Amino acid sequence: MGGRRLTASDALFLYAESRETMMHVGSMLPFTPPADAPPDFLRDWVDELRDAPPLSPPWNLKLKYPDFLKNPLQTWVEDPAPDLTYHVRRSALPSPGDERELGVLVSRLHGHPVDFHHPPWETHLIEGLEGGRFALYTKVHHALVDGFTANRILARSLTTDPDERDRPLFFAMPPTARGPRDKEEPGLFDAVKDQLDAVRDVARVVRDFFQGLREPARDLVGPLEAPMCVLNGRISRNRRFATQQYPLARVKALAKAAGATLNDIVLALSGGSLRRFLGELGALPPEPLVAMIPVNVRPRDDPGGGNAVGSILASLATHLDDPAARVEAIVASTRAAKGQLEGMSRQAIIQLSALMMLPSGLQHITGTSGRLRPQFNVVISNVPGPEQQLYFRGARLDAVYPMSIPIHGQALNITCQSYAGTLDFGFTGCRDTLPHLQRLAVYMADELEALEEALAG
Repeated sequence: MGGRRLTASDALFLYAESRETMMHVGSMLPFTPPADAPPDFLRDWVDELRDAPPLSPPWNLKLKYPDFLKNPLQTWVEDPAPDLTYHVRRSALPSPGDERELGVLVSRLHGHPVDFHHPPWETHLIEGLEGGRFALYTKVHHALVDGFTANRILARSLTTDPDERDRPLFFAMPPTARGPRDKEEPGLFDAVKDQLDAVRDVARVVRDFFQGLREPARDLVGPLEAPMCVLNGRISRNRRFATQQYPLARVKALAKAAGATLNDIVLALSGGSLRRFLGELGALPPEPLVAMIPVNVRPRDDPGGGNAVGSILASLATHLDDPAARVEAIVASTRAAKGQLEGMSRQAIIQLSALMMLPSGLQHITGTSGRLRPQFNVVISNVPGPEQQLYFRGARLDAVYPMSIPIHGQALNITCQSYAGTLDFGFTGCRDTLPHLQRLAVYMADELEALEEALAG
């Protein structure tokens, strides 16, 4: 693969990179080794990974100008000789390591930037967990791939067959070819027409949006309605990571009982736990917190790569004490936000999202993030994942915990992913801005029980 210019979305993640705002995402995958695993199972595995065949795109791409991230001529170029001893690393906890010690180690690893003189990714094999278990922590810069792409690659590099022992890990998997198209790719004229149509769609939605803001009773969240909050101050480079896992059927049952979507319940659980967490700190605003929710706009057969996401704003109704009333308010808010996007093209959704996120973007560009009123208080993502139990070299994947990006003005990110009948939450925050972040995961468990009780009544 030759040089490839970065898209505007990709470049934004480079421009935002700093000592405190490292723009890489990651995942923490705990595994249970197979019953027949020999004592040197993990050592042999690491040695084999380091001797892997040539890297596949995008894992063999690095920046042409690694010392000048904001170069307008920045491109991805192939690394002629990737150093796998740099990319594939081995760590160990004091055996037997528990979940807390694993979280501390992964938090520390996530608090270090990637090296742009190499392809911007790392994978760490962490051994020493209780019961002979181990974990795989991987991080990759968001300019290289988005969450959709990373999720697709993860699913392809694992297998549903516990007896398959020769599948390569993600960085050595060959890229997926695009599926057959119903029609040829659009030419220049069609592409320009699509963009103009998208501009008209955006203009119509923006007009309707601001007309809707004048209505006395409305569910749409305005661009500057988020309250000032401890979540939205300046951050340090130090990270804290916490996890939570629930049966997916349990959360879907709540959605059915509430007449809501799964994503609405994710927002309700997040809002309820934040209400408890901030209330304990004496920092709960009287106005409802606002969440920004990324929206995937890729077609089904898109192989991924780069960034292609839209976004909506929704209320978390944290001003309401009753869990059932909170869900009702969240459902109304998300329906109003998603109603704006109905019938819009992919290009129009991306353009509208960029326009709506402009206040936040201007704060980051001017260095005022964390000092002025935020556009939203927290980013909450729900990523659909593999539905079947997955394995790698016979080791069973027990969970998929996503790790994301705190930045100035956004000290917390909550991302969850479904996997094999579970819903796995990852809470990534600034250690110094939000002390005792792991309590947020505990409060989410309390909120789930409270919501079940409220909806049962």
